Amino acid sequence: MRTFVAFLVLGLGAAPGGLAEARADCALEAGERVRIAGAIDGDTVSLAGGGEVRLVGIQAPKLALGRAGFPEWPLAGAAARALSRLAGGREAVLKFGGAREDRHRRILAHVFVMTGEGPVWAQGRMLERGLARVYSFADNRACVADMLERERAARAGKLGIWADPSYAIRDAEAESALESLEGTFQLVEGRVEDVAIVGERVYLNFGQDYRHDFTISIDPRDARRFAERGKALRDVKSRRVRVRGWIAVINGPMIEATHPEQIEILDGPRETR
Repeated sequence: MRTFVAFLVLGLGAAPGGLAEARADCALEAGERVRIAGAIDGDTVSLAGGGEVRLVGIQAPKLALGRAGFPEWPLAGAAARALSRLAGGREAVLKFGGAREDRHRRILAHVFVMTGEGPVWAQGRMLERGLARVYSFADNRACVADMLERERAARAGKLGIWADPSYAIRDAEAESALESLEGTFQLVEGRVEDVAIVGERVYLNFGQDYRHDFTISIDPRDARRFAERGKALRDVKSRRVRVRGWIAVINGPMIEATHPEQIEILDGPRETR
């Protein structure tokens, strides 16, 4: 086996700035000024001139929106109404920190709504109210530390989705329960028992039996993103972490991590004898 070294960012971030704006070190490129016609759901708006904007970096509870067999998520209506009240009929400035269009040809942007209280960062507001979760992508990672802080504050206050068991943080040791959630987006917490490298793929194992226990998997092609912050993955062993992503079942429940912002380290190293 060839030697393979990967790294992991801590992902905790500093405290955010004001509620309306993203903090100063959240680097975004300003784009066009638009008028928002209304909210399609809790994380997507339509534009008066045509087209849609997906509020990049967050995931609100999903409406069915006419999709056959798609169950509406709890609090989806509340999230859509909140975004409509905030942005509907108002002007907004779009700002960018990564890819600008998704496969559905929606604009991917941070949306700053012009209100009587000044520009309001729509992503931040939805997170503060507990009506969305942080949902980043490898090609769109700007402002995640700021968004995570807002999500944590809402969760601590049991606001919105954080008072609903459907959105509870899952226990990495509850393998059967996690397997039953296959195909869903979840936040999972647990202690990393071992770090293994197999064929240059990195596995963070949360138990002694990889064939059944929860695992985080990192493809070697994605490892360079983890190397940017210079924290060795091997040092994650014995640490308690929170990971977010889509549950798959491959030798037990698993989440594929494509970028370091998916993983938060929750404590220091556990002392060993």
